[in-house]
Amino acid sequence: MRILLTNDDGVNARGLKLLESVARTLSDDIWIVAPTEEQSGAGHSLTLTQPVRLRRHGERRFSVTGTPTDAVMLALAHVMKDSPPDVILSGINRGANLAEDVTYSGTVSAAMEGALAGVRSIALSQAYSREGMGDTVPFAAAEAWAERVLAPLLEFETEPRTLININFPAMAPEDVRGVRVCRQGLRDYGRLRIVQRTDPRGYDYYWFGLGPMVETPGHLTDLEAIADGYVSVTPLHLDLTHEGSVEALHKRLAATSEDATAT
Repeated sequence: MRILLTNDDGVNARGLKLLESVARTLSDDIWIVAPTEEQSGAGHSLTLTQPVRLRRHGERRFSVTGTPTDAVMLALAHVMKDSPPDVILSGINRGANLAEDVTYSGTVSAAMEGALAGVRSIALSQAYSREGMGDTVPFAAAEAWAERVLAPLLEFETEPRTLININFPAMAPEDVRGVRVCRQGLRDYGRLRIVQRTDPRGYDYYWFGLGPMVETPGHLTDLEAIADGYVSVTPLHLDLTHEGSVEALHKRLAATSEDATAT
């Protein structure tokens, strides 16, 4: 099995090194194409207004001066065009990617790009608590559980244009309660916290804080799975059409269509 590894924390990130060690227990055909620098929050953006540079760091190891999407595009259309991957693994991100985070996340977006290209794609992220920040974020849960979760998923045939989002809870491996397949959650956007402060030169700046999660009956979401001490596994799809609104919009706009035809 040929596996492509990428991320949004950069080619030298601790999480990518951990993911490589996990991937090598599953295959000996590992390729790495990742951003040169951290691209957290880049979402599904790609670089259009400036050139993207590709640097080789060794056999099957490359960095890209762009976004995670750029990295996957270059990997599939250039670096690996004659030897495409069977699976793309993106991560292991420093920090969880839960609920609406998936729309901002470069980690998840790299997997989205793989899914769009028809490659089985999985995003992996390690949650952390306030006690572990920056370079001190503990990856112990991911290290202990990643292979156990990935092994069965690598043989799972996903539906077209879908991907899998995995998050590991912020706790010691022995305290993890298991794996829970769950829905994407939702935070209370109306309670988004914005902290305003002033820098030494007198200019205001702002920190964004996330709102509390919206609880669901049965704790069925990724937010709740992580809070309950489980590894969360969430299937995501890229068709953003809201089926429930299609017929209602047809009816709403029917008169407009008739007027245009009559004209």
